[in-house]
Amino acid sequence: MKTNQEMVRYIDSFSVVQRTSDGYFDGSELLRQWNNVEGNPRRRMSEFIDSPKVKEFLKALADDESHRSKTDIGENQLLIKVKGKNTKEGKTPDKVWMNPLLFIKFAMWINPTFEVKVLRFVYDEMIRYRNDAGDAYKELSSAVMKIVPKDFMPKAMQKVGEALNWVIFNNHEKMLRNKHGDEIKQRELWQLEKKVADLINEGFITNFDNLISYLRNQYQKRNYPQVFNYAS
Repeated sequence: MKTNQEMVRYIDSFSVVQRTSDGYFDGSELLRQWNNVEGNPRRRMSEFIDSPKVKEFLKALADDESHRSKTDIGENQLLIKVKGKNTKEGKTPDKVWMNPLLFIKFAMWINPTFEVKVLRFVYDEMIRYRNDAGDAYKELSSAVMKIVPKDFMPKAMQKVGEALNWVIFNNHEKMLRNKHGDEIKQRELWQLEKKVADLINEGFITNFDNLISYLRNQYQKRNYPQVFNYAS
């Protein structure tokens, strides 16, 4: 599943926006936050982009990406500038989408102390689990279709989606899963969706009431304080 969403993740106290379609990061957002911290030396995007070393790096990265994908990747595909738009609420901020490897170099240029955290941050498999969770949700939908009437299916999946959010995130709101840039939570969501689909397909969950009851039990197991599980 490659539908694009913008996820908010964190490097220390700085939030970072990453889009799921290709893993690119919004470097301008990180730069804005850095420059807004009192006492930080001011950085300019142009100083980074126009640096001879960065230009050399972009050329090498384009060659490597082209070789890996067996398609011609230009340097302008690794660094994508998007101008902000004028809206009723005001002008939206400009964005500079960066290939993950370029973003590592950029974050380290802003502040060398980011190095270890950024390397771990981009290296993790959170985006893979997020996409897997999307695919597992499709499998779950196909399984639920076997146990509910066709005309009830949209409502059933709405309720199931809400229940999944409560079980994993202990909360519910629209697009909630895209706000959690947490590899562990995305993996838990993927595993739960797969497990529920398997339980339906194997005949252990046979109707909608059974399904909601199972998810309710999962919520209590994961989120209900343990102290209340014991008699006084």
